[in-house]
Amino acid sequence: MKKYTIKRILISFFTLLTILLALFVLMQMMPGSPFNDEKLNNDQRMVLYAKYGLDQPIAVQFFRYVKNMLKGDFGVSYNISKNTPISQLIQTRLPVSIRIGGLAVSIGMVFGLLLGLLGALKHNTIWDSLATAISVMGVSVPSYVFALALSYTLGFRLGWFPMVYKEKLAILSSVMPGIALSMFTMAGIARFTRSEMLEVMGSDYMLLAESKGITGWALFLRHGLRNALLPIITVLAPLIVDLMTGSLVVEKIFAIPGVGSLLVNAIQSNDYNVVIALSFIYSSMYIIIMLVVDILYGVIDPRIRLTKEGD
Repeated sequence: MKKYTIKRILISFFTLLTILLALFVLMQMMPGSPFNDEKLNNDQRMVLYAKYGLDQPIAVQFFRYVKNMLKGDFGVSYNISKNTPISQLIQTRLPVSIRIGGLAVSIGMVFGLLLGLLGALKHNTIWDSLATAISVMGVSVPSYVFALALSYTLGFRLGWFPMVYKEKLAILSSVMPGIALSMFTMAGIARFTRSEMLEVMGSDYMLLAESKGITGWALFLRHGLRNALLPIITVLAPLIVDLMTGSLVVEKIFAIPGVGSLLVNAIQSNDYNVVIALSFIYSSMYIIIMLVVDILYGVIDPRIRLTKEGD
């Protein structure tokens, strides 16, 4: 298992380098430039290109960026906030998106598991129908519809939470967007949990465990839920990254200063450094989470652990 983990970490590292190189090439292929001000003539643009090192070959820019990135330097913004370090821009926005995304993941995971387990335990009853209806609604209705409904009811009518994000009330301001973003995750986990639990509960090894005298919650949790967790974790992993990096529409509704709106603004203004830095952070989060999930497979299922140790 240790050997496999080290191997996966090395593969992840080289994958990130490949992604970074691809981002550089794509940025060079994008139409326009970071300096599209009509007041600038060609000579002035050339001076700006030389100032920021954009007149150098891609290979030189790439290795210089990697060297600086290892020191925590992602460069400076060209347009959004001129000459402001990218790390400073991200430092103020990323924690907001992570806090709201983390809340959404927690709500979606807990209530999704509960709904899925309820549907499996109360199969073909009114409780199963209710859990299924909630799941279908969570998948079908966009998150911004939930956001608008929550903003009107809990924010405007009842006044329980701020209608727009306020730094002084960061926790309260995160509740409504967190709930809105969690609905799709909750619905997806509930559907997968229900279907996997129904399949597991009817399997041969569950009948064998029951024949050995294991019944009740011990049978349900130790043998049933544990074997159903693998596909659930697989579905949850990419959703975590999506929620952690925020939703642009929900951010707009609640005026959240997150990284989603920052990335869109950077793409529209050709702010290369911001686009590359945020895309790299997204990729890093995804790869790290998938690595953790892959290791969790071995913890949950001993058969996978034995297979990996034999590699």
